[in-house]
Amino acid sequence: MMIFGKRPSMKRSKEEIILLLLCGLSIPSILPFGVIRLIQGNWWLGAVDLAIVTGMLCVIVYVLRTRRVRIAGIVVTIFYSIGMLTALSLRGPTIVYWAYPTMIAAFFILRAKEALAINSLSLLCMVWLLYKVMPLFDLACVIVTLTLINLFSTIFSHRTNLQHRELNQQASLDFLTGAGNRRAFDKRLTQLCANDVNQFGACLLLLDLDHFKKINDEFGHSVGDDVLIRVADLVRSRIRATDGLYRYGGEEFVVVTIGNQLDASAKFAEELRSLIANTPIFKGCLVTTSIGVAELRDKDTPNCWFQRADAALYEAKNSGRNCVKLAANQSH
Repeated sequence: MMIFGKRPSMKRSKEEIILLLLCGLSIPSILPFGVIRLIQGNWWLGAVDLAIVTGMLCVIVYVLRTRRVRIAGIVVTIFYSIGMLTALSLRGPTIVYWAYPTMIAAFFILRAKEALAINSLSLLCMVWLLYKVMPLFDLACVIVTLTLINLFSTIFSHRTNLQHRELNQQASLDFLTGAGNRRAFDKRLTQLCANDVNQFGACLLLLDLDHFKKINDEFGHSVGDDVLIRVADLVRSRIRATDGLYRYGGEEFVVVTIGNQLDASAKFAEELRSLIANTPIFKGCLVTTSIGVAELRDKDTPNCWFQRADAALYEAKNSGRNCVKLAANQSH
């Protein structure tokens, strides 16, 4: 059964979609003004509008071909800001309202700190351009409102990022035991196999609670859930900060150890087995576990590594359960 090696998705990221949408919306929003100004003989301002439209087209083509949004986002924001400041220098305060969508758009494209830095510099340039041509009270209103827009956008961006991180964390945890879920486990193994960690050692400990179906049948699923929670708490209390605990499915858990060679991980697996077997998890119910251990080898794929741990687990179950077995060709 293949659990890894899925073909990577070619879908556009949300950052790409947002950047493409903003650039795409800018073209029909600015192009008509550029054409009208050229017809009216306002060559400089019309040229600025057409330059912005051309720049947006170039960014769209670049992102579609390369999928690189970070540099493109910075270029778009700076380009927008320069275009807005150039228009202000040519027409004065009559088009100051373009500063508002320009600065708000920056927070959709860039990180909050980057957007705030570019917008702050743009605001200083605006003050310098408008100081002598705009009534002081009106200029103060513009400065205050733009400052508030930037502050509110920064706060909103920060709050959105916090919620995003919280949702990602919840999406990577098993709702019952609080251990990492299958999604988090797959991601972790992919990372380890892609990096050179063999010099430090990495091992999988695959745990399966023995006769767990019997516990559910005799005592009920609520008791079974309590057993799973208690076992997860026991294992979590013994692993290190560098290790990881994951619920693979049902009554199966996986411990990923970093910095342990096979011998040390085998001893640790035996400690976990003994801890679970000797802890009165539920009155009248003996809970034991079988454990398979496999060390990460050179050129291992996530699937190959897991399958060796899974084979060792089946050997442990076929050997009478409540024991630890090492993957084939790794025992000493």
